[in-house]
Amino acid sequence: MLAWGLSQHLDVLDALRGLLSGGHAAARLRVWVFLELTAQPQGRLLRDDLNQIFYSLKPEALDAVLKRLRELTLLVWDSTSQDYFLSSLALQVQALLAPLTRASSEDDEMASLLAQVAGAQALGLSDASQIRHLHAQLARLYDEFADAIASGSEARLREAQPRFERALKLVGRAGEALTALIRSEHGDARLEREARALGNGQARLLSMASQFTRALQQADRQRVTLGSTGVTSSDVRQWLQSYSSLPTLLGDSLSIGVQPIFVSGHELVDVAEGEFERDRPNPRRSEGLPPPSQAAAGEVEVLSMPVELDELIAQLTRLGALPEGETANSLPLQEVVLGGRFSQAAYRMQLLPLLGDHQSRTLKGQTGDLARLPWQASFLPAVERVDDPSVFALSLGALHPDISRESNE
Repeated sequence: MLAWGLSQHLDVLDALRGLLSGGHAAARLRVWVFLELTAQPQGRLLRDDLNQIFYSLKPEALDAVLKRLRELTLLVWDSTSQDYFLSSLALQVQALLAPLTRASSEDDEMASLLAQVAGAQALGLSDASQIRHLHAQLARLYDEFADAIASGSEARLREAQPRFERALKLVGRAGEALTALIRSEHGDARLEREARALGNGQARLLSMASQFTRALQQADRQRVTLGSTGVTSSDVRQWLQSYSSLPTLLGDSLSIGVQPIFVSGHELVDVAEGEFERDRPNPRRSEGLPPPSQAAAGEVEVLSMPVELDELIAQLTRLGALPEGETANSLPLQEVVLGGRFSQAAYRMQLLPLLGDHQSRTLKGQTGDLARLPWQASFLPAVERVDDPSVFALSLGALHPDISRESNE
């Protein structure tokens, strides 16, 4: 989409390339003359008007710039009326170069993008690419401020605080326009998706204000007050950072040799005695490795499944292999579940939902073998009493042949 959009404005790209080509001084001169021409309130300009506007330029330099502008179709010469006028292409190029006329600021990109989005929304000319670029800038600012908070450095937090406050102020001023853009109904699904993503990015940046405040408060609590003067460790660090020549602070402090004085002789004697009396490594350990010995025989224990699962698979396999005339269309749950202790019957009952389960069919082992059997279990919301010494009542239900699998086979 972006490449297609650029291909539709090749004339603008060619005009920018021709306007900025060459040396730095020549490119700056052409841009200055072009922006001065676009700022003139007259629709048409005579050559005398140009000479008055650019009186500080030499005629040769002005003629060279005007010639380049005419070659790029930014400035058109009307031979009939003997005057100049700006083309529609020049207005497009001026819209791209307009941010260069504003005062420099750290938040130029953020402010210009917000102005474009808010102005386009007010005029009903919202563009998804502008919203996506603004969302990307919000994400970059969020990551930058998140890194400053995660660092825990008071210097980084203090450095990022003014820019963070300016970013919040810009987002707050454009909040009404962004809210109207998100709530408005658009026929373009891409525009609506980018607008909602922009709203989420704006909310993330606004929610970071409390985190930023807590990080600054934590940095304030970590300050150490030096003496009764009120000077803190942060003040000392800031003074050291602004000091021009730190090595001169040492002065002659290192000109005198270090003279150690031991005032704890008894403690040194105790440490020395403990060092002599501590356990030493066995000197025989360095004689070499022990002789080889035969390893004892071992057994690998493999987890085995309960016997009831194997018996249930064998029973259902045997019933499924009978001819059609010898088996019923369905089997009551009593014939499959009952038998043995209550725990064994409950275990078989829990295995029945695996029959025909699509996810369990892909498993290896006995669980997958049970799921791949051509049976399906159905249960009813009722119970019935059964004649069994270990089970008093059993849910109503039956096992049915899996007709769908038979048809696929």
